[in-house]
Amino acid sequence: NVNPSMVGLVSGICLIVGTMIGSGIFISPKSVLLYSGAVGPCLLIWAACGVLATLGALCYAELGTMITKSGGEYSYLMEAYGPIPAYLFSWTTVMVLKPSSFAIITLSFAKYASTPFYPDCTPPEVVSKCLAAAAILVIVTVNSLSVKLASYVQNFFTAAKLLIILIIVVAGIVLLAQGNTENLTNAFDGTAQSFGAIGLAFYNGLWAYDGWNQLNFITEELINPYRNLPLAIIIGIPLVGVCYVMVNVAYFTVMTTNELLLSPAVAVTFGDRVLHPMSWIVPLFVVFSTFGSANGSCFTAGRLAYVSGREGHMVKILSYISLKRYTPAPALIFNGLLAIIYIMPADINTLINYFSFAQWMFYGMTALCLIVMRFTKKELHRPVKVPIVIPVLMVLVSCYLVLAPIIDKPQLEYLYCTIFIFGGLLLYYPFVHLKVNWARKIMRPITMHLQLLMEVVPPEKTE
Repeated sequence: NVNPSMVGLVSGICLIVGTMIGSGIFISPKSVLLYSGAVGPCLLIWAACGVLATLGALCYAELGTMITKSGGEYSYLMEAYGPIPAYLFSWTTVMVLKPSSFAIITLSFAKYASTPFYPDCTPPEVVSKCLAAAAILVIVTVNSLSVKLASYVQNFFTAAKLLIILIIVVAGIVLLAQGNTENLTNAFDGTAQSFGAIGLAFYNGLWAYDGWNQLNFITEELINPYRNLPLAIIIGIPLVGVCYVMVNVAYFTVMTTNELLLSPAVAVTFGDRVLHPMSWIVPLFVVFSTFGSANGSCFTAGRLAYVSGREGHMVKILSYISLKRYTPAPALIFNGLLAIIYIMPADINTLINYFSFAQWMFYGMTALCLIVMRFTKKELHRPVKVPIVIPVLMVLVSCYLVLAPIIDKPQLEYLYCTIFIFGGLLLYYPFVHLKVNWARKIMRPITMHLQLLMEVVPPEKTE
């Protein structure tokens, strides 16, 4: 009902590629280089992140073809462990992960959109945050008005981001052919030795690859998921990995490590040095890319709220759909409001670390689902069956990515995140498990008035 059209193989590949290629490749190169310490390990980490994303997605391919329900990790956690872990995932994702991801991408969009207007300095923070908030409002409005309009916007901006990637990669190949390799020599001098620093480098690299699991959120809408889900993963993610490594090589053909770290916007600096007088193309298309990625993030945000609302794990109004426009307007508006709140206090790197800490905890739990269900759900049909070593590796990597930064440099943010995740149980016991009557009496008139205000109904009413 949220998206009446079925998704085929090509559309599935475009969804994966379009969601993954967003702000990360234009923002994260600085962070990955900062934590890895040198060009060589930086490029290796980008390649390794691509391999990890592919392995993780292969685990999800088995899960998605075994449990053909939308909602991604939520459905798998529910099947393997029961309602409490699934609830904690939906609570954390709807309240923190989805809106913080939306906030990060729009902050990146705002940074690139405002940089040309401040050529000699970094754009003021207030300008970037106001522009990011405006972008959120526009994107939420577009997605609330029409699924078809949101799809057209996504297709246009996906084409734009692939074009700018191609321009940067081709320019890099030309520069390499001309002998611009001095920044790639002695590539391992200054490599970071810290256990936690490498973990943070992987955090930021994997943030750029985030989106490899998005197809699992719409499994119910996928044509022949047994074939198209694994195929889209096998084609889409390695393609993104090759693009990312080549873009980073292109950056290093014209910038030293110090110049790259000092650049307020890496891709814009690259364009100024290589494409002059056509350098305006790069910031324009990077703005297109980040805006399109933010649109994709918003587009998928309603899926989880819809599925968890259907199971009674979220406020019912979040699972409602516009009667006239068939869009999950309440979930989209709620996601947008939370994203604006997250923009106010935090910078991009803090949000990325906070987001990745929680996200990889759930990725690890989901990979563990695969191992658990090999023993507890032997009767389930598995059209795709990955070697057991792949989910084991993903669990170990997830443990490392969650624990390494905490051990290396303990910060209160990680404690706050953990408290928030398990704090969801304070709401689960009375409102979901016991279903206390007074809560229903309070919510019933609120739900009714919100229904009338937004003209939304339960999804079954639209069938």
